[in-house]
Amino acid sequence: MVDYHAANNQPSAGGAQSYMVQENDWDRDLLLDPAWEKQQRKTFTAWCNSHLRKAGTQIENIEEDFRDGLKLMLLLEVISGERLPKPERGKMRVHKINNVNKALDFIASKGVKLVSIGAEEIVDGNVKMTLGMIWTIILRFAIQDISVEETSAKEGLLLWCQRKTAPYKNVNVQNFHISWKDGLAFNALIHRHRPDLIDYDSLRKDDPVTNLNNAFEVAEKHLDIPKMLDAEDIVNTARPDEKAIMTYVSSFYHAFSGAQKAETAANRICKVLAVNQENEQMMEDYEKLASDLLEWIRRTIPWLEDRTQEKTVNDMQAKQEDFRDYRCVHKPPKVQEKCQLEISFNTLQTKLRLSNRPAFMPSEGRMVSDINGAWHTLEGAEKGYEEWILSEIRRLERLEHLAEKFHQKAAIHESWTDGKEAMLKQKDYETSTLSEVKALLRKHEAFESDLAAHQDRVEQIAAIAQELNELDYYDSASVNTRCQKICDQWDLLGTLTQSRKESLERTEKQLETIDELYLEYAKRAAPFNNWMEGAMEDLQDMFIVHNIEEIQGLITAHEQFKSTLAEANKEREAIQSIQAEVQKIAQSNGIKLSGANPYTTITPSSIDSKWEKAMTMVPQRDSALQEELNKQNSNDSLRAKFATQANTVGSSWSVSVISIEMNGTLEDQLTNLKDYQKNIMSYMPEINKLEGFHQLIQEALIFDNQYTPYTMEHLRVGWEQLLTTIARTINEVENQILTRDAKGISQEQLYEYRASFNHFDKDHSGALQAEEFKACLISLGYDGEGEFARIMSIVDPNNSGAVTFQAFIDFMSRETTDTDTADQVIASFKILAGDKNYITAEELRRELPPDQAEYCIARMAPYAGPDGVPGALDYMSFSTALYGESDL
Repeated sequence: MVDYHAANNQPSAGGAQSYMVQENDWDRDLLLDPAWEKQQRKTFTAWCNSHLRKAGTQIENIEEDFRDGLKLMLLLEVISGERLPKPERGKMRVHKINNVNKALDFIASKGVKLVSIGAEEIVDGNVKMTLGMIWTIILRFAIQDISVEETSAKEGLLLWCQRKTAPYKNVNVQNFHISWKDGLAFNALIHRHRPDLIDYDSLRKDDPVTNLNNAFEVAEKHLDIPKMLDAEDIVNTARPDEKAIMTYVSSFYHAFSGAQKAETAANRICKVLAVNQENEQMMEDYEKLASDLLEWIRRTIPWLEDRTQEKTVNDMQAKQEDFRDYRCVHKPPKVQEKCQLEISFNTLQTKLRLSNRPAFMPSEGRMVSDINGAWHTLEGAEKGYEEWILSEIRRLERLEHLAEKFHQKAAIHESWTDGKEAMLKQKDYETSTLSEVKALLRKHEAFESDLAAHQDRVEQIAAIAQELNELDYYDSASVNTRCQKICDQWDLLGTLTQSRKESLERTEKQLETIDELYLEYAKRAAPFNNWMEGAMEDLQDMFIVHNIEEIQGLITAHEQFKSTLAEANKEREAIQSIQAEVQKIAQSNGIKLSGANPYTTITPSSIDSKWEKAMTMVPQRDSALQEELNKQNSNDSLRAKFATQANTVGSSWSVSVISIEMNGTLEDQLTNLKDYQKNIMSYMPEINKLEGFHQLIQEALIFDNQYTPYTMEHLRVGWEQLLTTIARTINEVENQILTRDAKGISQEQLYEYRASFNHFDKDHSGALQAEEFKACLISLGYDGEGEFARIMSIVDPNNSGAVTFQAFIDFMSRETTDTDTADQVIASFKILAGDKNYITAEELRRELPPDQAEYCIARMAPYAGPDGVPGALDYMSFSTALYGESDL
């Protein structure tokens, strides 16, 4: 622990007064600055704890933990080295005040003038007074004793900092606030005294936070200076707190002030010891290097003297590669070690001589001469080993060449013989055709030539194997085994070749006989098979007949076919006997037929199968023909029944011309039409009966009927046209009567309109086309294209291009008669409403029949005029809508 003051160094009263005037003039108002207060809290707390830790305690809150005076008294005892009066242990306020007073009295006894600081303020936790008290303690016990060239404490500390940091770039200490913001001054102080702790050149002036943190962390870790401030507190303050910086810097001063003398003495001792240690280390290095080198030589020489033979060139080349690796990788470092050993020995002897120390004598056997002797022996073994490797490689290359030649020829021969034994043993000729057997014979002859050509290679293989045995080849056993296997196989191939040739020649003769039988079979089987296929096709042929004569012709042809079946069966048996002869020859000679005739794909089994199938079809054909005969007899009966009924109906009324009496009044015409309609409807049962017959004919697929000229479609269309024409005519007469009664048109006018309309209806379609209607209008006295276009828009509102008679009558009635209008209907409603613009439901029910009154009430909109009453209805819009002039 650094003693910050001498216990007996008591300043005089005058000196203390001067000191207080210079150093204790702290501005209490500045403590109100939050940034400065924060910095002082941290710095003063850390400073107090750096001393309290020596007593095994510390503080957390500077204004709270000193309130009872106990830790304050303990702090003063630690930093002064003196005992203070015994503190009071009570918890009452008076006890705390007494303890703080004891501390303040002790501070005053050291010549410190406490300005406006009382025990009550400390006990009450007054932050400003507490910080002021701690600053006073720091000044007295940490800074007062600092003096450089008779300066005051503050000036002395500043001068010390300036001298220590003068050589450093970017450092200019002029005060204890702004000069320290970039952190370089703190780092410079550490580097000046402990350059091993700070890499000053790596610091940047524009990175103050990193610089400050670096200095604070190094000081805390290596110099036992607690971290009293945060870098951010200094950087983020325009003017750091001077007292906080002075407190922090004083810790650096005390940490470094007593170390310089000890450092000088230590350097002197270290220099002497370093020389001795270096010499001893060189001796140890020589001994170890010499031992290691001799040990390596001792292990390497037996390896170089080993003459164990290898079996292959590759193995010897591996040894050669190991030797090359020894020469290029392992030996060069040892050569360097040997050279370094001699250099180290000579250097060591020179250093010992210059420092007046006795010469170095290595251990026995480790002299430079001993090492040179061992090295000479190593090089001799190395030379012999290299010559032996080369001679062995030449010897093994010669043996391996012969062995490779043997294996190469053997592999070629074995590759050629691979599958040959199996090929010669196979009996493929037993299932081959004649052409295939002939091809096998030619192939076998070619193989015999190839076999003879390989005789020379077999003899070469045997000769090489013999030479390898004579040269004592290491793998002679496997060579001999392979050679013997090749020779044995060669003898077997010769025997199998002769045996296969005899079998092929014998089989060829037998297959020639069978081939002749196959050819005869094919010549007779083909036409017979075609006959059967044609017969089956005829028997399965779908027939379509429309009368009895056609089906009787098919029955006659079928009977003629059945008369030829006996002769056909004889031919079938003759063809099958040829195949039986082929099977007999094959079985007696052990030939396995492939089952296929090379001249035809028709097999005996297919012939029998088709014959059996044809014989089955014959009775089926008989039955089908008989069924069709019965069906045609039934169809003929249906034709006769339909014809009888159709002739009766068709002759009773005409479907093309309707002759109806159209004379007399419209009522007489209507009566005649309805009577005629009733008469026509009486034919409905006959039509339904004909429909039944027609359905049966369609189900029987009957398409003609020679017994009648009428078809059901003819009768049905005529019937429907007749009914439609009558109904249309009745409706037309009824509309004429309605028009006549509604419009007041006379009977003669209707006749005239009908006569004009029918005159211009050239196609009798019941409607006039545009040009026909135009001609009709002209005949009635109308003229002009504009007039014609107006009339067409009335009679043909849908633009269909045609005008019906009813539309023509409506137009003519509007042109020639007086009709009601919307205005007339509105005037009538106004009379019923008593000349009002609206009408009520009660008035409608009173004036109109019930159904018509309710009709109007349901459709009239409520009256919206200003003169209306509740329930009033709008008869004007209703009347207009009746005539289509607006929506209801």
